[in-house]
Amino acid sequence: MDFEQLKTFQLICQLKSFSRCAEKLGVTQPAISAQIRSLENEVGARLFDRDGGKVILTAAGRLFEPFAEHCLQCYSHILAGVSELYRSPRGELSVSTNEAASLYLLPGIFAQFRKQYNRVNLSIVRAERSRTIEAVISRDVDFGVVSTPVQDTRLEAMPLFKDDVMLVVPGIHPLASRSTVKLDVMLQYPLLLMKHGRLREKINHFLHTHDVRPRVAMELESSELLKRLIQAGVGIGFLPESNVRPEAEAGLVKTIRVDGMRVQRELALIYRKDKVLTRAAHAFLEVATLGTPHSAVVALRRKGVNVKRTAE
Repeated sequence: MDFEQLKTFQLICQLKSFSRCAEKLGVTQPAISAQIRSLENEVGARLFDRDGGKVILTAAGRLFEPFAEHCLQCYSHILAGVSELYRSPRGELSVSTNEAASLYLLPGIFAQFRKQYNRVNLSIVRAERSRTIEAVISRDVDFGVVSTPVQDTRLEAMPLFKDDVMLVVPGIHPLASRSTVKLDVMLQYPLLLMKHGRLREKINHFLHTHDVRPRVAMELESSELLKRLIQAGVGIGFLPESNVRPEAEAGLVKTIRVDGMRVQRELALIYRKDKVLTRAAHAFLEVATLGTPHSAVVALRRKGVNVKRTAE
């Protein structure tokens, strides 16, 4: 049973004629008769009686008619709903990212998006980098925000945000009066480090290239906990500058550059290359990537995403 059979059945009910139905649909009468025979075989009963040139519904046909009409109405609503989904931003979007990005990056993007598209429901799924990538690939979420580089060829990665990784010390620490510090001076103090992740890998690489082994006081799973322990004077550590900006402005911590160290945290918005983007997804890309480099904006525009830049 398919919708074409139901449409033919409904039209015969309206016109009460196989020949007129065939004429209206631009097909032959035998083709119409074949559709109805197939439908009757599936239903298991005759739907029409033909008495001379007159076509009337059987008892089974009268019972079947409202169900056919209901199915066609549902079909029409489905098509209209899907069409509307791709014209006007609405529906739901989910974004997976780690703790730091969910606290310091996405709220601003979500707030701006909600101002423009309040009919779209947004949700954040907090997960570490590898699980975010897995969730995007398995289509469990629409987008992910992860550190770069992203090497999986199934994913599109749009540059989203970049900031410097700084040494963070308590506001009353002996190093707090400095704007820069030499590596050997920094190594005199206990260090707090993230246990896993790209930031830890970059810090390890920097230390390894200088052939030093710091005194690691604690390894932590949470960047937020790391920040709080620094504030409490447990040790010093490395964090992206934007993660501690409010505390630095309040004098609770101080950010310091380490001589010879240039480490940045770069984040990208990822999604599947083969993903069919709804209007809501296109709108989210547009809002989230307003501050991206021109090359990324060009790439987005080539994909049909209308990205406006305030500098243009």
